[in-house]
Amino acid sequence: MKKLNVALIALVLIVVAFLASTIVSPVLIVAEDASEDNGIDMAATIGLTGFNWIYPGNSVNAQGQTLHNVYADYPDNPYGAARDIMSYTYHVTPHIIISINNDAAAAIFGENIIDDIRANDGYNGYAGNDKVSGSMDRGDAVGTAMAENGINIIEIPIQFLIGNISPHFV
Repeated sequence: MKKLNVALIALVLIVVAFLASTIVSPVLIVAEDASEDNGIDMAATIGLTGFNWIYPGNSVNAQGQTLHNVYADYPDNPYGAARDIMSYTYHVTPHIIISINNDAAAAIFGENIIDDIRANDGYNGYAGNDKVSGSMDRGDAVGTAMAENGINIIEIPIQFLIGNISPHFV
């Protein structure tokens, strides 16, 4: 019973820290893909201004290094580099970064979520990355795949507990 109380208190503290952080700066959520090059395939910010998709290949620092390659370019501090890239490109500085791996995505959205996103991105007309021209982008591909697959909310705390979803304070 004592372990359950500690776990619940820890979960409440994480939620409170998450909500408090969004008052000051957005939270950056990154989807890590170990099946490719252990890069960041998709990202989003959540804050007072809402939910915004971030395309990692278009997010750069002053040296031109992308959010997609932070693990390769900054193996000692990828989340600090991600914070710096977000500051440089989008003029927001996240202090909490939540990383989600493929196993968590599959558990929450179903085993086919990665393939569905890739299909939407490459074959179903979502390949553009230009919101100015009105074309669909990868965020739309992800959002559509997530909506079609549904969400298993019960898996979110389970994936946190087993380490497939990890908060990083930067």
